[in-house]
Amino acid sequence: MDDDDADYMQGSDDEDYGFDYSDGEEGDESGSADVENLYYTAKSKKEDDPEQALKDFRAIVEQEEEKGEWGFKALKQCTKLLFLRLRRPTEALKTYTQLLTYTKSAVTRNYAEKTINGILDYVGGGKGGPVEVDVLERFYQVTKDALEEAKNDRLSPTIQGLFLSEYDTIRMADPVSQLIRDLYRATGSAGDGEDQSQKGTQLLEIYALEIQMHNETRNYKKLKEIYNASNSVRSAIPHPRIMGIIKECGGKMWMGERQWNRASEDFFESFRNYDEAGSPQRIQVLKYLVLANMLTGSEVNPFDSQETKPYKNDAQIKAMTDLVDAYQRREVHAAEKILRDNRSTIMDDAFIRSYIGDLLRSLRRQYLIDLIKPYTRLELTFLAKQLNVELEEVEELLIELILEGKVEGKIDQVAMRLDLDRKQSLEKKRYKALDKWTEALETVHTAVVGKNSGGGAGGGGRMDYPDVGYPRDIGERYERYGF
Repeated sequence: MDDDDADYMQGSDDEDYGFDYSDGEEGDESGSADVENLYYTAKSKKEDDPEQALKDFRAIVEQEEEKGEWGFKALKQCTKLLFLRLRRPTEALKTYTQLLTYTKSAVTRNYAEKTINGILDYVGGGKGGPVEVDVLERFYQVTKDALEEAKNDRLSPTIQGLFLSEYDTIRMADPVSQLIRDLYRATGSAGDGEDQSQKGTQLLEIYALEIQMHNETRNYKKLKEIYNASNSVRSAIPHPRIMGIIKECGGKMWMGERQWNRASEDFFESFRNYDEAGSPQRIQVLKYLVLANMLTGSEVNPFDSQETKPYKNDAQIKAMTDLVDAYQRREVHAAEKILRDNRSTIMDDAFIRSYIGDLLRSLRRQYLIDLIKPYTRLELTFLAKQLNVELEEVEELLIELILEGKVEGKIDQVAMRLDLDRKQSLEKKRYKALDKWTEALETVHTAVVGKNSGGGAGGGGRMDYPDVGYPRDIGERYERYGF
């Protein structure tokens, strides 16, 4: 059995869907042994002869006198073959529409929901290649109509949200907004006797859909508003995919505000939830997590955690692990080479690409600090050559570091030179050390005076304590240091 036939754990039709991961087959053998054999024979032809497999699956549908389980499964296979393998989305829409008519009686409600989720996942995820927007809209519409007819109000709104990445956001803004309003209305009008955790779960699902919409349309003010609202929901048992979506969008929101630590926290939670749900999006979010972690300047390797360690050598992640190593070694040239050589896995992602400038800037600052340590004077042209950047960028980086107190020196703009004030820096360190020593000395003196003025046993004498290098009384201090 493969993923095409995997089923959720079966429960009553009124039971809320949740963490359903069982791979058990449907127990009801509604079809004859001949139909079952035809089904698995057709499946064996999918790779080598998809056209013949498609004919065999259609024959199973025609052979069933009533709408049964094997017909449902055959239509599912037809839809997948037509959309992913044969690249005929319009025909796939027809078989999908026919499949929806089987959901009332042929299979359990949980299994029907899982199948719909699976189909719309690859349809909305663009896995079948470019598809016309009106075809995608039609997939959405027939699903919505079928669910309304079946009075299935609990099906995850994330199903509709799966299309957002493929739709033209301007065209789809109004339909999606209308959908969200309908969903809010349906959730708000639920009966008072409904389980509050179920209502909370449905609310989080709507939030996940709305957050995706605001993220796509770059309405970050509304995104933050919905994100905060999602964090206030307490009574809910959401599917981990829902929380993965919310936390991913939250991480992107924090990245936009340059709050790297909060972004890193949300991306980690998103990755953990996607991983639990078995979603392939976990790989992409793991890249975002690595990026945010580097921007925090943290020395902790993000792949040291138990959750992320298994993905360290993943082909899609390997370039990011190499980038982390280069970043932690402050090897700016190695990092630049990794970015050039791995465009498909790093730079082709628009979100990652928008923050690479920040990452390289942070790395160049660290590289400059390490580079100038042994010197008292350097030509700006030398530093520009070492960093392989324009002279103006080197000057800008040095000004930032000087203003932040991370570099002690000044820029001679006439001679285009950096003069480092090592003597002044050394004097500051000495004064700082002396101030600390004086504070410690005064603390000891206060303790001695307090002890001797307390009138206790041995009062008026000198307090005995281990020699820590400080004068034991005022006279000794005067003799040593003259004050």
